[in-house]
Amino acid sequence: MDSPLLPEGVKRCPTTTFFFWTLPWLALLAWGGLSAFLCLWKGLNQTNMSNVFAFALWIVFDLAVIALGAGAFFTGFLTYIIGKGELKNVINAAVIIGFICYSGAMGMLGIDIGQPIRGWFIFWHANIHSMLVEVSFCITCYLMVLGIEFIPLILRNRQLDKIRELHIFGHSLHEIMAVFAATGTFLSFFHQGSLGGMFGVLYARPFAAREGFYIWPWTFFLFILSAIAAGPCFTILCTKLAEKISRKKLVPDNAIQLLAKISAWLLSIYMVLKIADTLGWIYGVVPRAGLKFIDFYRDGPYGIWLVVCEIVIFGIIPAIILMFPKARQHQGWLITACLLNCTGIVLNRFVFIIVTLAIPVMPFDRFWSYLPTWQEWGIAMAVIGYGFLLFSAAYRYLPVFPQERELNPVTE
Repeated sequence: MDSPLLPEGVKRCPTTTFFFWTLPWLALLAWGGLSAFLCLWKGLNQTNMSNVFAFALWIVFDLAVIALGAGAFFTGFLTYIIGKGELKNVINAAVIIGFICYSGAMGMLGIDIGQPIRGWFIFWHANIHSMLVEVSFCITCYLMVLGIEFIPLILRNRQLDKIRELHIFGHSLHEIMAVFAATGTFLSFFHQGSLGGMFGVLYARPFAAREGFYIWPWTFFLFILSAIAAGPCFTILCTKLAEKISRKKLVPDNAIQLLAKISAWLLSIYMVLKIADTLGWIYGVVPRAGLKFIDFYRDGPYGIWLVVCEIVIFGIIPAIILMFPKARQHQGWLITACLLNCTGIVLNRFVFIIVTLAIPVMPFDRFWSYLPTWQEWGIAMAVIGYGFLLFSAAYRYLPVFPQERELNPVTE
């Protein structure tokens, strides 16, 4: 039925099979649509957010997917600026993943602010002293850059490519892609860092507050490092999942191994700095606040186990696995390490958002815990459904993986 739209020289599943594949992801979108409608109609009382938890599941999800989407700008930087040609086999997938992550995050933010039609206020009435304003500008601009990077791939659709004007436009846009890669790198560095810096300057909350360099707290640099360490791993995971579902080899091993090797070094550097930052916080910020390290974990559901999990299980262990060539060449160990790394970045954002707000500020206050409502989960799950749908459609109708035909010759 849709065979004229499919890329030439490659096999795709029947249209009926593809339709049934989309049903669970459409169901997640429907759940999210109902949840969004209730939140916009009845207000944020549909959530468990309160005066204690002004940030909750949506912001955790936002910061997590923005960090995982960093594979787009970092892979683009390595491909077009540094000149790592082997990564051209995975750059299309990285751009699509980045676009999904950032557009999904923007969609959740539209619900989170409660009045999305007033979202333009942050640009027109900008508080230039707020890190969130810089983050908003950079994320919005970078989403536009991702859209521009996505256009040449869309125009390579089998039917669109036959239109001469679109073919020339797409080719011309691709020729200057290095400009957009550099712009995206600049924008991403600053908004990834500012998201971390926002927590580092919460001096009234010693759990999040950090010392720093000049005007930037150490969390500014740690958020950048953690994002560029986890982003390529998320790209590897998505690529391997696509290979598993399609039962095809989509990306040459040298591209995957290069991403894994770079992630290994970045994650190792991040863990060294993360441990140093944690020790500096324990022996610097905490005593000056008149507290002890154990005071932050003496009660409530968020215990010291979070520190152990984030640093050891989801940090040091995947760094060690990825650092050894034989380990990362083993598919099982590679996927395990990437999963641990990506889980660690999600846990890190959870700690800075939820745990920071759960810890009491006043002596007479108590430790809190947060449990999202089904509406909050619905909107978060809708982003996952949207991601699967968009990536599936892109893989079906666009030449996402340049060497797919060579790696999987079609036999008549």
